[in-house]
Amino acid sequence: MKHVTSRVLFAYWDALRGERASPERSAIDPGAIRHILADVFIVELDVLGVPAFRIAGTRLCALFGRELKGQRFERLLPLHAVEDARRSVEIVLDEAAGLVSGHRGVTLDGAAVDLEMLLLPLRDRGRTHKAVLGALSPAVNPLWLGLSPIALSAAVSQRVIRTGWRANRPGPAVESTRRFVVHRGGRA
Repeated sequence: MKHVTSRVLFAYWDALRGERASPERSAIDPGAIRHILADVFIVELDVLGVPAFRIAGTRLCALFGRELKGQRFERLLPLHAVEDARRSVEIVLDEAAGLVSGHRGVTLDGAAVDLEMLLLPLRDRGRTHKAVLGALSPAVNPLWLGLSPIALSAAVSQRVIRTGWRANRPGPAVESTRRFVVHRGGRA
């Protein structure tokens, strides 16, 4: 994670979850993250299982030049990347892991800005596969922020963040060890 917003949100989320895979949505305290709140959002799956914005910060809405609440998450990306947006949310919810991705935002005037998106799983009244806490922040705030809406490109980089949490599954524990192996070879 390169951006301060992503690092702060991840640290807050990680502290909230404790020993669990993800924290409860109701445990999120906006006051605790007030310094980054403008870049934060919550996405929930609607009745059809499509991710839609439940809450979106003011700077995030200014970046896109519109209110995002109630809109589908995939509308942030161009049509060719809609499946990527859905898949990103699926990965976060299925793996109970975070996902960080780099994007390029471009205005109709051709101005560009590099952005980082962080997606983290949330529980909703004990249910998993329901909500995602996220942030989308620019590396620097461009002067034109809020004047010209951007369109995101598809992700230019993406990485799953494993938290080390493991479900308590029945069965024997498997211990993994690293070994140094030398293969016979020769000079050609």
